[in-house]
Amino acid sequence: MKNLPVFFLLLLFPIFLKAQDVKKVTVQEAYKKEIETVANSKKVQKAFDVIQSLEPQTMKDLIELTEIPAPPFMEQKRGERFMEMVKSAGADSIWIDEVGNVIALRKGKTKGKTVVLEAHLDTVFPIETDVKVKMHGDTLYAPGIGDDTRGLSMVITIMKAMKSAQINTNADVLFVGVVGEEGLGDLRGVKHLFKNGNRKIDAYIAIDGGDIGRINNMALGSLRYKVTFNGPGGHSWGAFGMANPHHAIGKAIDYFDQAAGAYVANGPKTSYNVGRIGGGTSVNSIPFESWMEIDMRSVSPEKLLGIESIMKEQMQRALEDYNKTVKKGDKLTVNIEKIGERPSGELGENLPLILKAIAVTSYFNAQPTLTRGSTDSNIPIALGVPAITIGRGGKAGNAHALDEWYLNDESGALAIKLALLILVSEAGLAN
Repeated sequence: MKNLPVFFLLLLFPIFLKAQDVKKVTVQEAYKKEIETVANSKKVQKAFDVIQSLEPQTMKDLIELTEIPAPPFMEQKRGERFMEMVKSAGADSIWIDEVGNVIALRKGKTKGKTVVLEAHLDTVFPIETDVKVKMHGDTLYAPGIGDDTRGLSMVITIMKAMKSAQINTNADVLFVGVVGEEGLGDLRGVKHLFKNGNRKIDAYIAIDGGDIGRINNMALGSLRYKVTFNGPGGHSWGAFGMANPHHAIGKAIDYFDQAAGAYVANGPKTSYNVGRIGGGTSVNSIPFESWMEIDMRSVSPEKLLGIESIMKEQMQRALEDYNKTVKKGDKLTVNIEKIGERPSGELGENLPLILKAIAVTSYFNAQPTLTRGSTDSNIPIALGVPAITIGRGGKAGNAHALDEWYLNDESGALAIKLALLILVSEAGLAN
């Protein structure tokens, strides 16, 4: 391959990257039989029928929850409504914890194991966003309707189906609406679930986007920083020549882009992005501050630390080089603040939870695919706790955009059945 022209290497590069993140797998015979036994039980078959019959109500729940705004740190109102919806769905107890997670416990018949099924409460959109659901044909349009409000509606329906079919499990099951998955929420909800002293969790199943074949067992790590250049400010004419933070931040972005671009060109897949920039008071004022938010991601923990180091070095370099040009007044200073951290990690393919998920996916005639992503599962995966993130089914698009949409085709109900079967097989179907 070393003799291929650079043009062809560039064409192949995205394929190489994708191969690091996606792997098709086949079911093991022993797990295929185990899942078939659970799936063919009378109670599970009844639960499948209940899920199908609840399709209209599941969609009503989806619409109602979507129309309650829930940015990170402002999930309370949606959380309270979600709590009301699950109260009658078969929980032995339900509560909201210190950070706002809504948790419903369904007690198992034996002690010693706890399995979590969750979706996240928050969306990426500011509180003032119009989240009214609009329908065009069979397609629903609204910010957040797929990511991850659809997951919340699935959790509710699974609880109802288990209650109606009188399914009991050996393990305790926690049904959770988690806060803080998106953006600067920084996985605060799931971090709290695994905080020292909280309940021991033995297996973790998250519902968050994608097709029903997706089994996310690899965590994409990320670091996020807010970098602020500070100066004295002043009038654009009268104070001309004084330090300008906007000019410095432009230099900093250029330095970082050059150094980081060279760094990510080889080795494990790594990315970087300046996502937001702000500062200044008016067009005719020298700003007293200029800030930016930077997102860095990598499949490799070592590579992630490397690009973090490059970012810090280039911010300091830009500061020093810019300050050499300041003609009068005080020099600029820079503040580099970490605002988010998601750990990387990867679980072996032969963990029972993953093998069961593969078998369940195959049972529903879908191609099981192991994937990498940045989800609530990052935390348990990094801790070595068996964890997966699975898809919501249906068809969806434009996640994190104002014209996000969801279409509930036949795979929508299948995704709910699939999630239930993975949960019951992992928690153990009690006699």
